[in-house]
Amino acid sequence: MHRTLVFCLLVLLALPAAAAELPAAACKLLQTCRLIGQGTLRWWGFHVYDAALWAPSERWQAQAPYALDIRYARRVTGAQLAETSVDELRRLGIGDEAALTRWGAAMRKLFPDVAPGSRLIGVHVPQRGALFYSATAYLGAIEEPEFARGFFAIWLDPRTQKPDLRAALLGRDGAAE
Repeated sequence: MHRTLVFCLLVLLALPAAAAELPAAACKLLQTCRLIGQGTLRWWGFHVYDAALWAPSERWQAQAPYALDIRYARRVTGAQLAETSVDELRRLGIGDEAALTRWGAAMRKLFPDVAPGSRLIGVHVPQRGALFYSATAYLGAIEEPEFARGFFAIWLDPRTQKPDLRAALLGRDGAAE
């Protein structure tokens, strides 16, 4: 009985990091949805979110379509998500202040407040921009390719603040094309 209980607890602890299927609308943009990798973001030891990277082929390619699926473990306001994203874009040197102001305003309009269990999915569409979804609805788009490259760089650029999460998202060896 004790071993069964321990096994069940271990399975339950692993569930938050397990990738759920990508919503059909987001998956359709990729044509074929393949899970590339997944990982967990912790901040000061607190579980903030689980993330999964999806692409149409077996490897992520920066110039191809792909989706980043984030499943939140904590409450965060949409305004906080936008502000943190702008701070990271600025840290990475992406966009001038006018662009950062414009993108911040657009993200504040699109990003809802999230609670534990909420999902936000960003889809990178080359030469178009970024489309955003919740688990159940289309939220909108920011149709600027420079924004899309920068936004996803927060997680996927080698200069990310969370290189372990980047490596997990990019698969076993963290290699990218």
